[in-house]
Amino acid sequence: MLSRAQNLLARTGRGTAASVAELGYQSSLFAQSIVWICAGAWRRQPVRLHQVVNQMTVTGLQAVPIVAVLAFVIGLMLAMQGIHTLRAFGAESQVVVGIAFAITREFAPLITGILVAGRSGSALAAQVGSMRISQEIDALRVLGVHPVRYLVAPPLLAMLVMLPCLAILADVLGLLGGGLLCKLELQMSLRSYFERVREVLEMGDVLQGVLKSLLFAVIVTLVGVSNGFAVRGGAEGVGRATTRAVVQSISYIIVADMLFTFFLNR
Repeated sequence: MLSRAQNLLARTGRGTAASVAELGYQSSLFAQSIVWICAGAWRRQPVRLHQVVNQMTVTGLQAVPIVAVLAFVIGLMLAMQGIHTLRAFGAESQVVVGIAFAITREFAPLITGILVAGRSGSALAAQVGSMRISQEIDALRVLGVHPVRYLVAPPLLAMLVMLPCLAILADVLGLLGGGLLCKLELQMSLRSYFERVREVLEMGDVLQGVLKSLLFAVIVTLVGVSNGFAVRGGAEGVGRATTRAVVQSISYIIVADMLFTFFLNR
């Protein structure tokens, strides 16, 4: 019995130490990326604009259809649940307040972060992992190209630009979806609906979602590339790293969203 307890404590300790080391490594990647973004030109290794634009296209523009559709559906779902719940109290018209706050503060940045983690976070892990297996990262070092400047800084900058844009798009489509259902169920015109939204929302509510999306952008990028750099064992290792990057990113996003909401809305 004592031996089992010791083994359990040992495994827990090793897991905790590995998690702390991984967090430190990800923080180091973030710090190095910021240095390369801000001072790369002075070190004669600037972050290439075409790389950033390519990442923005893959991360942002190609994600617009799925983000728009899911944000619209979530707006419909929130309106359905809100009307059904508030109807018991005869306060269906107050559903607009709940939709406005829920979309801008929570669901728009959250669904955007999760979708981008599934699309781009996994792609980053697979790309970097494949380069590590084929020794392309070692070749970059031989050529004098810093891997962080080439592989981490461009997607990080692209994510920081595109995730807030996607979150704002999700705000608009989510509110529109809720408005259309309110029009059908409550005979409320879209003009009245959006006037009510404008009355209850403040700039801080929208900014809260934008700030969350910036945090999620950092999480998705760092988790993806760190898992890629840690790949071992060939193609099977790339598959494991890709899966781990997605699961880890979504877990971090949900925990970060909870902490962010807790401290901002006290």
